[in-house]
Amino acid sequence: MFANDKEFSFSHPAIGFAVTGDLADLLVLVNSAYRGEVSRQGWTTEADLISGEQRIDEEGLTHILLQAESKVLIYRNEASEIVGTLNLQKKENKLYLGMFSVHPAMQNTGIGKSLLFAADEWAKYLGCSFLYMSVITVRSELIDWYKRHGYKDNGARIPFEEDGVSGKHLRQLEFMILEKEIIN
Repeated sequence: MFANDKEFSFSHPAIGFAVTGDLADLLVLVNSAYRGEVSRQGWTTEADLISGEQRIDEEGLTHILLQAESKVLIYRNEASEIVGTLNLQKKENKLYLGMFSVHPAMQNTGIGKSLLFAADEWAKYLGCSFLYMSVITVRSELIDWYKRHGYKDNGARIPFEEDGVSGKHLRQLEFMILEKEIIN
């Protein structure tokens, strides 16, 4: 738990922090945003790159929720359903963004932009100098979207190894690291 995080509030009223009681809803959201036929409703699907219906399992998500330097942002719609999420992990003076998910039917509605802005707010609150993320290199449309939001390729490449949880790769994959400097 971060110091004073209960006193922090995001500028967007639909965004807050997840709690362990949100686990089941988060599992459905994250898996449906990345894998299987439901993910094809949106433009962020990885279904043509990785087979299966699962990106993360309950054990992995629980670990993320309980890590000391990790927070999971959630975006709730008018019906209080979780329709967007973004994991933020503080690593020294940087903030890692992962598990970025928006319900496939609600993509292109501004939820993703709002979550990215909230990540900027949290990074500034923590005094971080950079935000960074890993993105599969062949996801050019997604990479271009991040670049339009201030992220830059830092040149690093990391092999994307199968983990036995998140599906069988349909081709060889690697990650690139995108980062953005925070101006306080």
